[in-house]
Amino acid sequence: MTKSIALICTSCDELVPGAKTGAWLEEVAEPYYIARSAGITVTIVSIKGGAVPIDPASESGDFFTPSCAKFKEDEEAMDALRNSAELGSVSADAFDGVYLAGGHGTCVDFYKNAALGAFVSAMYAAGKPVAADCHGPIALLGCTKPNGEPLVKGLKVTGFSDSEEAAVGLTDKVPELIETAMKAQGGLYTATADWTPNAVVDGNLVTGQNPASSTACANAFVELLA
Repeated sequence: MTKSIALICTSCDELVPGAKTGAWLEEVAEPYYIARSAGITVTIVSIKGGAVPIDPASESGDFFTPSCAKFKEDEEAMDALRNSAELGSVSADAFDGVYLAGGHGTCVDFYKNAALGAFVSAMYAAGKPVAADCHGPIALLGCTKPNGEPLVKGLKVTGFSDSEEAAVGLTDKVPELIETAMKAQGGLYTATADWTPNAVVDGNLVTGQNPASSTACANAFVELLA
Protein backbone atom coordinates (compact mmCIF):
# COMPACT_ATOMS: atom_id res chain seq x y z
CA MET A 1 0.00 0.00 0.00
CA THR A 2 1.28 3.47 -0.89
CA LYS A 3 2.31 5.56 2.10
CA SER A 4 1.07 9.14 2.37
CA ILE A 5 2.28 12.16 4.33
CA ALA A 6 1.07 15.62 5.22
CA LEU A 7 3.70 18.26 4.46
CA ILE A 8 2.51 21.12 6.67
CA CYS A 9 3.44 24.73 5.89
CA THR A 10 2.77 28.14 7.37
CA SER A 11 0.09 30.44 6.01
CA CYS A 12 1.71 33.54 7.53
CA ASP A 13 3.63 35.96 5.31
CA GLU A 14 4.78 38.46 7.98
CA LEU A 15 6.67 37.99 11.23
CA VAL A 16 6.60 41.72 11.88
CA PRO A 17 4.60 44.30 9.88
CA GLY A 18 6.23 45.09 6.56
CA ALA A 19 8.80 42.29 6.70
CA LYS A 20 7.80 39.50 4.35
CA THR A 21 8.35 35.91 5.39
CA GLY A 22 6.56 32.59 4.88
CA ALA A 23 7.68 29.03 4.36
CA TRP A 24 11.35 28.44 3.49
CA LEU A 25 11.31 26.99 -0.01
CA GLU A 26 14.16 24.49 0.43
CA GLU A 27 12.40 23.08 3.50
CA VAL A 28 9.32 22.41 1.38
CA ALA A 29 11.07 21.23 -1.79
CA GLU A 30 13.49 18.74 -0.22
CA PRO A 31 10.94 16.66 1.71
CA TYR A 32 8.50 16.94 -1.21
CA TYR A 33 10.92 15.39 -3.70
CA ILE A 34 12.63 12.96 -1.33
CA ALA A 35 9.28 11.54 -0.26
CA ARG A 36 7.91 11.37 -3.80
CA SER A 37 11.07 9.68 -5.07
CA ALA A 38 10.42 6.98 -2.45
CA GLY A 39 6.91 6.44 -3.84
CA ILE A 40 5.19 8.33 -1.03
CA THR A 41 2.11 10.46 -1.73
CA VAL A 42 2.61 14.04 -0.51
CA THR A 43 -0.28 16.33 0.43
CA ILE A 44 0.73 19.94 1.04
CA VAL A 45 -1.28 21.26 3.97
CA SER A 46 -1.24 24.75 5.49
CA ILE A 47 -2.86 26.36 8.49
CA LYS A 48 -5.43 28.34 6.47
CA GLY A 49 -5.35 26.38 3.19
CA GLY A 50 -4.87 27.88 -0.25
CA ALA A 51 -1.66 29.57 -1.38
CA VAL A 52 1.39 29.01 0.83
CA PRO A 53 3.56 32.16 1.09
CA ILE A 54 7.25 31.64 0.39
CA ASP A 55 9.91 33.69 2.17
CA PRO A 56 11.55 35.82 -0.55
CA ALA A 57 14.97 35.29 1.04
CA SER A 58 14.69 31.55 0.34
CA GLU A 59 14.55 32.30 -3.38
CA SER A 60 17.81 34.26 -3.42
CA GLY A 61 21.52 33.48 -3.66
CA ASP A 62 22.81 30.17 -2.32
CA PHE A 63 19.51 29.57 -0.52
CA PHE A 64 17.91 28.91 -3.93
CA THR A 65 19.09 25.32 -4.23
CA PRO A 66 18.64 22.99 -7.22
CA SER A 67 15.59 21.45 -5.54
CA CYS A 68 14.11 24.95 -5.17
CA ALA A 69 14.67 25.65 -8.86
CA LYS A 70 13.13 22.29 -9.78
CA PHE A 71 10.11 23.00 -7.57
CA LYS A 72 9.50 26.44 -9.10
CA GLU A 73 9.51 24.91 -12.60
CA ASP A 74 7.32 21.96 -11.57
CA GLU A 75 3.71 22.89 -12.34
CA GLU A 76 2.30 19.98 -10.32
CA ALA A 77 4.33 21.00 -7.27
CA MET A 78 3.47 24.69 -7.63
CA ASP A 79 -0.21 23.86 -8.06
CA ALA A 80 -0.09 21.88 -4.80
CA LEU A 81 1.58 24.87 -3.11
CA ARG A 82 -1.02 27.30 -4.46
CA ASN A 83 -3.91 25.05 -3.46
CA SER A 84 -2.82 23.54 -0.16
CA ALA A 85 -5.36 21.74 2.00
CA GLU A 86 -6.51 23.56 5.13
CA LEU A 87 -5.30 21.90 8.33
CA GLY A 88 -8.83 21.80 9.70
CA SER A 89 -10.02 19.81 6.68
CA VAL A 90 -7.66 16.85 7.11
CA SER A 91 -7.35 14.11 9.72
CA ALA A 92 -4.20 12.64 11.23
CA ASP A 93 -5.76 9.22 10.62
CA ALA A 94 -5.49 9.78 6.87
CA PHE A 95 -1.68 9.97 6.85
CA ASP A 96 1.26 7.72 7.65
CA GLY A 97 3.51 10.61 8.72
CA VAL A 98 3.71 14.36 9.11
CA TYR A 99 6.50 16.76 8.12
CA LEU A 100 6.58 20.32 9.44
CA ALA A 101 8.37 22.67 7.05
CA GLY A 102 10.10 25.72 8.47
CA GLY A 103 10.30 29.42 7.73
CA HIS A 104 9.74 32.33 10.10
CA GLY A 105 6.02 32.36 9.29
CA THR A 106 5.71 29.29 11.53
CA CYS A 107 6.65 31.48 14.51
CA VAL A 108 3.22 33.09 14.10
CA ASP A 109 0.79 30.33 13.13
CA PHE A 110 2.52 27.09 14.20
CA TYR A 111 3.29 28.51 17.65
CA LYS A 112 0.79 27.43 20.32
CA ASN A 113 -1.66 26.38 17.59
CA ALA A 114 -4.04 24.00 19.36
CA ALA A 115 -5.27 22.28 16.20
CA LEU A 116 -1.75 21.70 14.91
CA GLY A 117 -0.61 20.53 18.34
CA ALA A 118 -3.43 18.01 18.48
CA PHE A 119 -2.72 16.79 14.94
CA VAL A 120 0.99 16.24 15.58
CA SER A 121 0.44 14.78 19.05
CA ALA A 122 -2.00 12.24 17.58
CA MET A 123 0.50 11.23 14.91
CA TYR A 124 3.26 10.82 17.49
CA ALA A 125 1.03 8.81 19.84
CA ALA A 126 0.14 6.48 16.98
CA GLY A 127 3.84 5.76 16.41
CA LYS A 128 3.82 7.48 13.05
CA PRO A 129 6.93 9.40 11.94
CA VAL A 130 6.89 13.09 12.87
CA ALA A 131 9.51 15.42 11.37
CA ALA A 132 10.15 19.13 11.78
CA ASP A 133 12.96 21.24 10.33
CA CYS A 134 14.45 24.63 11.23
CA HIS A 135 11.54 26.74 12.59
CA GLY A 136 9.05 23.91 12.03
CA PRO A 137 9.94 22.52 15.49
CA ILE A 138 8.30 25.55 17.11
CA ALA A 139 5.07 23.56 16.65
CA LEU A 140 6.45 20.82 18.90
CA LEU A 141 6.39 23.22 21.85
CA GLY A 142 2.61 22.86 21.81
CA CYS A 143 2.59 19.06 21.49
CA THR A 144 2.26 16.43 24.19
CA LYS A 145 2.88 12.75 24.75
CA PRO A 146 -0.10 10.53 25.65
CA ASN A 147 0.78 10.99 29.36
CA GLY A 148 0.40 14.75 29.02
CA GLU A 149 4.10 15.59 29.25
CA PRO A 150 5.68 17.90 26.66
CA LEU A 151 6.41 15.88 23.53
CA VAL A 152 10.09 16.85 23.51
CA LYS A 153 10.70 15.96 27.19
CA GLY A 154 13.51 13.41 27.45
CA LEU A 155 13.93 13.21 23.67
CA LYS A 156 16.97 14.13 21.61
CA VAL A 157 15.93 17.13 19.51
CA THR A 158 17.20 20.10 17.54
CA GLY A 159 15.80 23.15 15.76
CA PHE A 160 16.90 26.63 14.75
CA SER A 161 19.52 27.52 17.36
CA ASP A 162 19.60 30.61 19.53
CA SER A 163 22.86 31.67 17.88
CA GLU A 164 21.35 31.28 14.40
CA GLU A 165 18.36 33.39 15.45
CA ALA A 166 20.76 36.05 16.72
CA ALA A 167 22.70 35.90 13.45
CA VAL A 168 19.59 36.77 11.44
CA GLY A 169 18.70 39.54 13.89
CA LEU A 170 15.30 38.18 14.94
CA THR A 171 15.91 37.18 18.56
CA ASP A 172 13.54 39.89 19.78
CA LYS A 173 10.94 39.24 17.07
CA VAL A 174 10.17 35.54 17.59
CA PRO A 175 7.70 34.51 20.34
CA GLU A 176 10.20 32.07 21.85
CA LEU A 177 13.69 30.89 21.02
CA ILE A 178 13.34 27.25 19.95
CA GLU A 179 16.56 26.04 21.59
CA THR A 180 15.81 27.73 24.91
CA ALA A 181 12.17 26.61 24.91
CA MET A 182 12.98 22.99 24.05
CA LYS A 183 15.49 22.83 26.90
CA ALA A 184 12.92 24.37 29.26
CA GLN A 185 10.49 21.59 28.35
CA GLY A 186 13.09 18.93 29.11
CA GLY A 187 14.20 18.29 25.54
CA LEU A 188 17.74 16.99 25.06
CA TYR A 189 18.66 19.73 22.60
CA THR A 190 21.86 19.60 20.55
CA ALA A 191 23.18 21.86 17.81
CA THR A 192 26.09 21.87 15.39
CA ALA A 193 27.89 24.98 14.17
CA ASP A 194 25.58 27.60 12.69
CA TRP A 195 24.28 26.78 9.19
CA THR A 196 25.74 23.26 9.11
CA PRO A 197 23.55 20.17 8.61
CA ASN A 198 22.17 18.52 11.72
CA ALA A 199 19.28 16.07 11.83
CA VAL A 200 18.41 14.22 15.03
CA VAL A 201 16.31 11.06 15.32
CA ASP A 202 14.79 9.79 18.55
CA GLY A 203 12.17 7.08 18.13
CA ASN A 204 9.59 8.29 15.63
CA LEU A 205 10.60 11.97 15.97
CA VAL A 206 13.01 13.61 13.51
CA THR A 207 14.18 17.20 13.89
CA GLY A 208 16.45 19.34 11.70
CA GLN A 209 18.37 22.42 12.83
CA ASN A 210 18.32 24.75 9.82
CA PRO A 211 17.78 24.94 6.04
CA ALA A 212 21.02 23.03 5.43
CA SER A 213 19.53 20.15 7.42
CA SER A 214 16.53 19.71 5.15
CA THR A 215 17.98 16.85 3.09
CA ALA A 216 19.19 14.87 6.10
CA CYS A 217 15.92 15.50 7.96
CA ALA A 218 13.79 14.39 5.02
CA ASN A 219 15.92 11.30 4.36
CA ALA A 220 15.69 10.21 8.01
CA PHE A 221 11.92 10.76 7.95
CA VAL A 222 11.50 8.66 4.81
CA GLU A 223 13.64 5.89 6.33
CA LEU A 224 11.26 5.76 9.30
CA LEU A 225 8.28 5.56 6.94
CA ALA A 226 9.87 2.61 5.17
